[in-house]
Amino acid sequence: MIFPDKIEEKIGFDGVRAQISKRCHCQGAHDLCAEMSMMTDFQSIRAALQATAEMSSALHSDETVPLAGLHDIDTPLSLIRVPGTFLETKELLKVRRMLQCFAEVSSFFSRHSTDEGHTPYPRLTSLSEGLNDISPDISRSIDKVIDETTSSIKDNASPALADIRSRLRGMSGRVNSILRRVLSNAISQGLLEPDTVPSMREGRLVIPVPPMHKRQIQGIVHDESASGKTVFIEPAEVVEANNLTRKLQMEEHREIIRILTTIADSLRPSIPQITEAAKIIYHLDFIQAKALYADAVGGLMPHLHDREELEWYHACHPGLKLSLEKHGREIVPIDVTLTSKQRILVISGPNAGGKSVCLKTVGTLQYMAQCGILPPVYENSHFGVFNDIFVDIGDDQSLEDDLSTYSSHLRNMKFMLQRGRKSTLFLIDEMGSGTEPQIGGALAQAILAQMNAEGLWGIVTTHYQNLKQMADDTPGLVNGSMLYDRQLMQPLFKLSIGNPGSSFAVEIARKIGLPKDIIDSAEQIVGSDYINLDKYLLDITRDKRYWENKRADIRRKEKMLDEKLERYTDDAETLRARRREILDGAKAEAKRILESSNAAIERTIAEIKKANAERELTLEARRRLKEERLALESNTDGQENSVLARAPKKKKTKHSIHSSTSSGITRQVEAGCNVKLDGQGTVGTVLEVSGKNAIVAFGNIKTTVKTERLTVTDAKPKEPKKSGISMATIDAGHQRQLQFKHEIDVRGFRADEAVQAVTYFIDDAIRFNAPRVRILHGTGTGVLRQVIRDYLSTVPGVMSSRDEDVRFGGAGITVVELQ
Repeated sequence: MIFPDKIEEKIGFDGVRAQISKRCHCQGAHDLCAEMSMMTDFQSIRAALQATAEMSSALHSDETVPLAGLHDIDTPLSLIRVPGTFLETKELLKVRRMLQCFAEVSSFFSRHSTDEGHTPYPRLTSLSEGLNDISPDISRSIDKVIDETTSSIKDNASPALADIRSRLRGMSGRVNSILRRVLSNAISQGLLEPDTVPSMREGRLVIPVPPMHKRQIQGIVHDESASGKTVFIEPAEVVEANNLTRKLQMEEHREIIRILTTIADSLRPSIPQITEAAKIIYHLDFIQAKALYADAVGGLMPHLHDREELEWYHACHPGLKLSLEKHGREIVPIDVTLTSKQRILVISGPNAGGKSVCLKTVGTLQYMAQCGILPPVYENSHFGVFNDIFVDIGDDQSLEDDLSTYSSHLRNMKFMLQRGRKSTLFLIDEMGSGTEPQIGGALAQAILAQMNAEGLWGIVTTHYQNLKQMADDTPGLVNGSMLYDRQLMQPLFKLSIGNPGSSFAVEIARKIGLPKDIIDSAEQIVGSDYINLDKYLLDITRDKRYWENKRADIRRKEKMLDEKLERYTDDAETLRARRREILDGAKAEAKRILESSNAAIERTIAEIKKANAERELTLEARRRLKEERLALESNTDGQENSVLARAPKKKKTKHSIHSSTSSGITRQVEAGCNVKLDGQGTVGTVLEVSGKNAIVAFGNIKTTVKTERLTVTDAKPKEPKKSGISMATIDAGHQRQLQFKHEIDVRGFRADEAVQAVTYFIDDAIRFNAPRVRILHGTGTGVLRQVIRDYLSTVPGVMSSRDEDVRFGGAGITVVELQ
């Protein structure tokens, strides 16, 4: 059940329907879009969403669902249900193209299905099964008689038609020959202009003749021009030929009707199957329109559950998203969660801060999902199913029904209380407004308590403090706020769940320039309790934003570190692969050298044996062996040196551990010596050597390293820092130190706000070793100056505080000397 009747207009779904309808190609799909409504059956909703998701996947694949050639054929098919009727060629061609569409869509899903029945489009495949019921003989019978390129009946559609058209062509040639002769004679006699050409009137060939010569050309006058300066005469010589042509044309028309009637007779038995298949195509066109719309707004398939649930991430109102994109702006998404323990969300915050948009976003997206439309949320979002959606947004006052604004709201509340159940989702904007605030807030609290007691789910927006307090104290309710930038005095349009929001009424009044005495008077009227509560809400909001920014900064830095780690890992793997290549090359070169040496030795031995150890021949063989060895060494020295230069310079023995210094002297790695790690410039100290491993201290970091990776050095390690802070944190601190200003302005702040700001400022000043800072607080009543001085007196790092020189601000500025 949906309440009220104008829910689509109130939440903005009417725009969604219009956008989907615009993307439909045929009237059948437009009709389905118009009939679309919220479903409550879980299986139906899941099937509709999965079908849209599959169509969206197909749109992004190499081959989309072939829905070209779509036509609405319900009306043409209804015209030939009566025997003896037929379709004109244009209408028949629409049917033929639709039959072709049936075949292509059926073939598409068949190609994407395996013998085991696996397919990336299970829902769409199931929907298209009825397309296989249409016999291809129907299409072939149409193709035999109709030429699709000219939308006309083929000459060979029947023997009789072929004979008639053959005689027509012959008669046309005869008529043209006679007309050319008549025109030539008339032109030679000066009766017609040389460029005169025949014309057609009432299906008969005639010639245009000036009125002054019409009696000189024998024939039948068929027509006269509007100006009266031309008459159209059918020459007597072609009257008989034209009569015969006309007779043949009527015979051709009768034969065409007979052929079309025969085709209609063959179609008639299959009309029910064709109509059902057309409905499938209309449905696929409608699904494709939903998929195209989902692509436009960023719609994705969420997790769907057969219960009440609402856990959304990065949710956007589709209408607002498209509107902002037209103007080159981006929408601010929201995260919203309702659970069985926190079923009702009470949203507060400033005017124009996005409360109503948040409410409409929830209504539209839930409505979209239950209509089978992919909502614009992240895929990790969870949607449940609600049987009812009740909405009270906007002004329903009516002169006809004698309803005021508040009366209309109360009528809606009554309806929700009477019809509401555990599967109901209600959305109420500005609950309790429209009447005297005290009784309006009381009634709103009582109604909300009753809804909570009955287990309803919902979201309400309000400015009433009693509803905020109720949400904080009542199980089943939770507060939420729309965030606001106090510095820029503008809304952020972000929803934060867990704390109530401030209306920022006083701040907004100050921003627009309302006189200070009026604001002070208003604060006295409402009392200090109200002002303090609003102030606490502001502090909570500010602190929440501060820590959210901190978390975002940490996540950004973690991502940067992960990227660097991944890059370093890839570089290390590349270096290891390069090292393997160098070693493999060195081994291959050594093998080649050894093989060459062995061959020379074996050849020399063979020569010595052959010479029977004669002295001179033996000496000659040895001399050649020496020359070959020297030549081999000279040829391989460069290559060997190159390989050795690229190979890692390591030396290991079985019983001792040594390392070469920069001077080339080999020194043993032992406890107490200074070392460098391969490829690094940082100097560390060896604390302990155990076998092939050594424990080395690099600054504050102790690590276990293979001794073969260490090089003994005379360089001294740098003094370790006193804090074990990561380099990323140190870099961030350096950046913050560079941006640190030695002056802070807290004029216009409340006392507690000023103290908090000064606390952060002094902490940073001490951390960055600033010798002196200035605090601008103004003179005013002196309260702000006093509380700041009181705070400074409690800070150990503050040596003294004093007024600035009168030339530079005097008592309006406090100068702080730091240790």
